[in-house]
Parts: sequence; structure tokens; C-alpha cells
Amino acid sequence: MTQSEQESLATRDRLVAGAFRLFARKGFRRVSLDEIAAEAGVTKGSLYWHFRSKQEVIKAASGYYYRTYQRRMNAAIASARDPYDRLVRALRFAVRTCLLDEPNRVFTMEVFTHAVHHEETRAGWRQFYDSVREFYVGLVEAAIVSDEVFTPSPRDAVNTMLATMEGIKLRALFEPELCSSREEGRMLQSLLAVFTRTPEPVAQT
Repeated sequence: MTQSEQESLATRDRLVAGAFRLFARKGFRRVSLDEIAAEAGVTKGSLYWHFRSKQEVIKAASGYYYRTYQRRMNAAIASARDPYDRLVRALRFAVRTCLLDEPNRVFTMEVFTHAVHHEETRAGWRQFYDSVREFYVGLVEAAIVSDEVFTPSPRDAVNTMLATMEGIKLRALFEPELCSSREEGRMLQSLLAVFTRTPEPVAQT
């Protein structure tokens, strides 16, 4: 890669990281391309060299969030060998990153809102969400094999856990205390409980 290509890539990376910070702070609609260029310390012309529209910037910022999450999640569980410990570490990281970290929490809520009317954004989140689900299913299945958790359907349990986390995000809009640091332990235990309960049979009506 030439020096010019390296500089161009570095500029793009600054634009994407700057866009993520602004979107997490102000929301997609309230951030202009001028602000993104200024945040990255480049001209608007340089921004348009890399992105043709604000939608392209949103797509790039979403990809930045997805890659950063996956990289940091892998780092969070890398040193754990015990399957249950890996699951606990993954859930603790998720609580801290997705719920307690307000910029990340706000950004994902912006993605949800934007996805309602933008198929490309919806498809991107779906791909990320599917990869996260398969990651957790693998962790839960490994913990079941080692007799450390029990659930008759790892996939169903993971879906319930992920839905619980998204529900907490929504509630935090109106009950911000739910995502305070003092709630971390309680949230972690609630999520772990999804994988250690034996469901009661539901009578047919």
C-alpha cells in the first residue's frame, strides 16, 4: 500500500470514528456532514471523496460499531478456558458495552429507529444480530456439555436473553436508572438465569 493510500484510509477511519461519536451523542438526524468533517479534522470535500451521502456514512459508522463490538468481545473472553466462565464474561461485557455504555446504547437505538424506513440499515443490523446470536448459542452449548448450565433449547434461551437486553434499552429511555453502574450485577444475574432455569410446562388451552 502506498503512502497516499495509507493516508486516504486513515482519513476514512477518522471520518467513520468521528461520525460514530457524533451520532451516539446527537442522533442521526441532528448531525450534519459539515459536523462530521469538522470532527474528523478534514474538509467537506474530503468527506465526499470517501462517502457520497449521509446514508453511506451511517452505514460505515454502523459497521464500525459492529466490528468494534466483536473485536472487544473476543478480547474479553480470550483468556477464559472454562465454558461457563466464557459465558459469564461475554454477558458481563455485553451488559457493560450495550447497556451501561450510554453512547453505545444510544447509537444502537438510533440504528433501530433508522432501520424502520431503511432496508440497508435493517439488513446490516440483521447480519450483525445473527452473528451475535450464533456466538452466544455456541457459548451456551459448550457450557451445557460441561454440565454448567441447563436449557432445553440453547437457541430459544439466547433469543430470550437478547430480547431482554433490547427491552432494557427501551425501558432505559424512560427509566435511566436501569442502566446505572450499580445495576450491573443484578442485570448480569438476570441474564444468566435465562440459561439455568428449567421452564415450567405451559398447559394447552
